[in-house]
Amino acid sequence: MSVRTQPGPRERLLEAAHQLIYSQGVNVGVDALLKAANVARRSLYEHFGGKDGLIVEVLRSAADDDAADYRRTMDAAGDNPRERLLAVFDRLGEITATPGFHGCRYLAADLALTDPDHPAHEITRDYRRHVHDLMERELVTLGHPRPERGADQLLLLIDGTLAAGATRPGTDPAAAARELAECVIAP
Repeated sequence: MSVRTQPGPRERLLEAAHQLIYSQGVNVGVDALLKAANVARRSLYEHFGGKDGLIVEVLRSAADDDAADYRRTMDAAGDNPRERLLAVFDRLGEITATPGFHGCRYLAADLALTDPDHPAHEITRDYRRHVHDLMERELVTLGHPRPERGADQLLLLIDGTLAAGATRPGTDPAAAARELAECVIAP
């Protein structure tokens, strides 16, 4: 019996795509993906049906990981909804200060994929809806007078923090967003 110790073509494609799509965007070339994964073109089509399917799978798995990061961050902040929400902005400060930070992969995908029917848009919408729901639940627990609107505002601050963190290096957009989030949380 042989034991495979090296990842297969599907896993190598996913890993290469996670890295290249994040660093270069969804318009990264197929040849670059295949070279980085060290796989034949046939593997891309067998496992994902093509580049679009690979993009969708990369965004889906990233969304699961990123949503879990929000939950871990909030859980680590304790039970106070205010502190749980503000912890998100502290975490964004850490993320945007990380070397190699390139911004929000979901916003980048939405902007680059101009076909409104591209299946990746469903993943990005679901991800944002999930983050919105996390924020809204905390605001409901806090007794916020307009939790849905407050969650809209917090999501806007999150998106802005990630965009500014990528486009204005050396700044601290998370700190500014945290101050604004305090106003949203306690109107």
